[in-house]
Amino acid sequence: MLKLEHVSGGYEEQPVIQDISFSVSRGEFFGILGPNGSGKTTLLKMISGLIPCTAGVIQVDNKDLFHFSQKELARKMAVLPQLTSHAFPYTVKETVALGRYAHHQGFFQTWTSEDENVLQTVMEQTTIAGFQHHSLQELSGGEQQRVFLAQALAQEPDILLLDEPTNHLDLAYQKDLLDLLKRSVHKQELTVVSIFHDVNLASLYCDRLLLMHDGRTRALDMPDGVLTESVINDVYQTEVSKHPHPAIAKPQMHLIPAEAGEWPGEGEVIIDSSMLNVTPEHITLTSPLPLRTLSSGVCGAGLGWNSFFVNRHVTTDYNCSDHKQEMGDYLVQHGFDLSRTVGMMTAVPLEDAAYRFQEKETFSLLTVVTAGVKNATDSARPSEQLLPTTNGTINIWLFVNGKLTEEAFIQAMMTATEAKAQALRELDIKDSRTDTIATGTSTDSMLIAATQHGETLPYAGTATELGQLIGKSVFTETKKAIRRYQARTA
Repeated sequence: MLKLEHVSGGYEEQPVIQDISFSVSRGEFFGILGPNGSGKTTLLKMISGLIPCTAGVIQVDNKDLFHFSQKELARKMAVLPQLTSHAFPYTVKETVALGRYAHHQGFFQTWTSEDENVLQTVMEQTTIAGFQHHSLQELSGGEQQRVFLAQALAQEPDILLLDEPTNHLDLAYQKDLLDLLKRSVHKQELTVVSIFHDVNLASLYCDRLLLMHDGRTRALDMPDGVLTESVINDVYQTEVSKHPHPAIAKPQMHLIPAEAGEWPGEGEVIIDSSMLNVTPEHITLTSPLPLRTLSSGVCGAGLGWNSFFVNRHVTTDYNCSDHKQEMGDYLVQHGFDLSRTVGMMTAVPLEDAAYRFQEKETFSLLTVVTAGVKNATDSARPSEQLLPTTNGTINIWLFVNGKLTEEAFIQAMMTATEAKAQALRELDIKDSRTDTIATGTSTDSMLIAATQHGETLPYAGTATELGQLIGKSVFTETKKAIRRYQARTA
């Protein structure tokens, strides 16, 4: 559809673009990235025919760009420039109708039914038909951008070129515009080539990306291949961290502020047992700084940043059709910020909790365990008979005063789970359904929380000092909590 081979060019004697080559297929959403001054807009102008190449070839459908007349090219290619504050005193419909000029033979050609059908179709697609008789100057920036997109689509092009189409638009308008373009790519096989300022938006919507630097190609690949920490750090000269999007398989880059990791308070914050508040109703810990967490709690599950930690006591006959909502309501009623809280629940008396604080040279660990084993189960031996889930669960909290990698978070949870299973084995806790040694209970929860300050702890497996400390403390405190539970229920 669109092909560039060793293209160079620019303004007068300045070769802004140097030896750029790539091709874009029909129905592809292709993004162009790069810092200010990297040549993105110049390249787009060369593709649209506004600036000639000084070297190389640009082809559309295997035909050199300079072989097209202006109207022929307009029927093949449309351009949506950056939104400006200037709006002509036309109605919306009149503005969109300008896009049909490429299909008219003469300047005064009569407006046809085909023109009107195309006009109404693109206005419906861009959701502007409802105000087609309004003045363009009455519209918001996002609405104006949709009007100009409709004008470009009215050309019925095969290729649509866009120069930062979401610039100055709020989040909702950005999403609406890009969703519309993506639908056009899929349904009408429209080929879209767009400059992006926001690398994360480009990653979400584009099939492939071209990253430019100093007028040259720095990277050309699918988003995961272009958006790497090392490349983005080098090209943009800023520190970023790469993470997957939570809903789709696309990478997202997060800026790292210069102050990241520096706690503004006086002295180092250490999470220890003095911060625990144990009452018959709940065990709580409030951290003076947000902690990076990995949790399987009722609330605050998954990866996140949290400051409040609650292990709530419920009655043995607790039964709720929506326990997440009920737990959330409970936390809010007791003054906890739900957006920053990990919440668990247990029917075990909380005064039987076992906890321990241990220090090493470069890190320290607080372990808190509440345990009941009425629901003990052997995960390796499934049974059709289901145990009641009203009483007996093992909740484990691990607070690390140190900086964990994501790998260390996962390994810490694995190490703790293995240590819990070993504690159950040593205490001869059995699954009543299978009469085999239990590996846990049917409602266990776990929390790993880290201050993310100090020396980086890259691993937490049993071959590491951190892993060994986690294993030993979980094993010891789980046994202690279970023995207290057994003594109470004997």
